[in-house]
Amino acid sequence: MMHGLLAALVLGALGMTSVPAAARPAVQVLRFSELDGWAGDDHLAALQVFLTTCDAIRGPDWAGLCALAAGQPKSAAAARSFFELFFEPVLIGAGHPALFTGYYEPELPGSLRRDPGFAYPIYRRPPGFTPGELWYSRAEIEQDGLLRGRGLEIAWLQDPVEVFFLQIQGSGRVLLPDGQVLRVGFDGKNGHPYWSVGQELVRRGIFAAHQVSAQTIRDWVRRNPADGLQLLQHNPSFVFFRPLDTVPADKGPLGAMGRSVTPLRSIAVDTDFTRLGAPVWVEKAGPAPLRRLMIAQDTGSAIKGAQRADIYYGTGAAAGAAAGRIRDSGRMVVLLPISRGQAMLDESLP
Repeated sequence: MMHGLLAALVLGALGMTSVPAAARPAVQVLRFSELDGWAGDDHLAALQVFLTTCDAIRGPDWAGLCALAAGQPKSAAAARSFFELFFEPVLIGAGHPALFTGYYEPELPGSLRRDPGFAYPIYRRPPGFTPGELWYSRAEIEQDGLLRGRGLEIAWLQDPVEVFFLQIQGSGRVLLPDGQVLRVGFDGKNGHPYWSVGQELVRRGIFAAHQVSAQTIRDWVRRNPADGLQLLQHNPSFVFFRPLDTVPADKGPLGAMGRSVTPLRSIAVDTDFTRLGAPVWVEKAGPAPLRRLMIAQDTGSAIKGAQRADIYYGTGAAAGAAAGRIRDSGRMVVLLPISRGQAMLDESLP
């Protein structure tokens, strides 16, 4: 295991030099034989997902790899050989267990018009607002009605807690009364950090940590409408949406790279430590363990740290139930171009 210099080289290779020296994680270069379950994965499936965003990866080390990837024979053996020949497994944040959670694309009943059954809006980004800049908090937006009556409503949902969870997921499908489906995607946030309302319920002594899930939060807010709204406003982060009418119905929502994400092959990561588009070997523990090569194709405001990832589980209620159960340890290993991995090893030697 190496610290300091190698960590700096890895972060430089990723193009992520914003991490202060004192906060740089330990780094360990591994062999593929050290990846638990590597031989049993479907490497062709991983390669196909890798190719959906490969051309959007920034950096000179990646362009040639993308051309090679596109020319690979369509077989599992060839795909595995491609990854083993041209990549180096690098454990960033060695010594610290990973935290894996899950996310999904909700399907929610809604309407394009407000009526007694659909009274809670999802909003477009207001004119003049720059994403990422610090703006009003969730409580200020909702309590003061800052967006109300400005023609920014995209659609109306039945329930404030579903609006809240749609913002956490960042995308979703609104099922309209006439059978049409309106897809919406992330279009910026108000610049405030994400605060967990689940942790707040634990802090208040309402639930124990092991009792909290997305469904637990939904049920509690619905049973306690006034206190529930106040609880949701504990999270100051607020997300704006845009209609997505160009994404095919059979494809997943758009991730941070502007391409559709793939169930159980796409993850959201912290880009301070993992480059978007990079392959990442996931070893997730828990009741439903996973050993799978996934691709870093998304981000999330709650995804912070070198050993932190959100796994995309798909669309709809079943995917939501599966994603909501995930809070597991393990480890994640980033695959870096082998030329870069060798250079890091050479440069780290005395």
